[in-house]
Amino acid sequence: MIGIIDYGMGNLGSVSNACRYLDIDARIITAPDEIPDCNALILPGVGAFGDCMVHLREHGFAKPVKEWISADRPFLGICLGLQVLVEGSDESPDVPGLGILAGRVVLFPADATLKVPQIGWNAVRQVQPGCPLFDGIDDESYFYFVHSYYVETPEKDAVAGVTVYGSDYTSCIRRGNLMAVQFHPEKSQQKGLQLLRNFSAACLTSA
Repeated sequence: MIGIIDYGMGNLGSVSNACRYLDIDARIITAPDEIPDCNALILPGVGAFGDCMVHLREHGFAKPVKEWISADRPFLGICLGLQVLVEGSDESPDVPGLGILAGRVVLFPADATLKVPQIGWNAVRQVQPGCPLFDGIDDESYFYFVHSYYVETPEKDAVAGVTVYGSDYTSCIRRGNLMAVQFHPEKSQQKGLQLLRNFSAACLTSA
């Protein structure tokens, strides 16, 4: 069973509905003591970095999520669920992230030709051979993004997807069974559904 973490903020309904549509065994979990029942975790997120980290800690999820990932168990972060994996964010400078990956979250630079936040469809260039999230998905496929901040200088070996918005930035990471995306697969039509299907299949493979 895949646990979709409810820490008081996030796009839980759309992620849960997408999993239900795909007949993926997934359930929203609201407390850390439900984690042992799971064989994979999804951390969705929308909103501000600092609020997300505060809610994760207040709901008791920060430590068990770090332990889960340290044990190389299947994990998928979505949007803010990617950003909180790094050390910190310029959006909330005084709030540390989970620190699982090196890197920092920064604001898109001011550019008269770009709208911030980025809202809409953009391509993802696949840069990590064999990343299971992209099985059956063409390179440069389009996914749906909504964000003003992005992860800068993450661990290079973990970068699995890159997107261009003014300049290149990391839109997908994968390190072992740790996977995360900046875009919203649950809002990305068939390509996004295939990515969720791939994550579920990868969970079964690692079980």
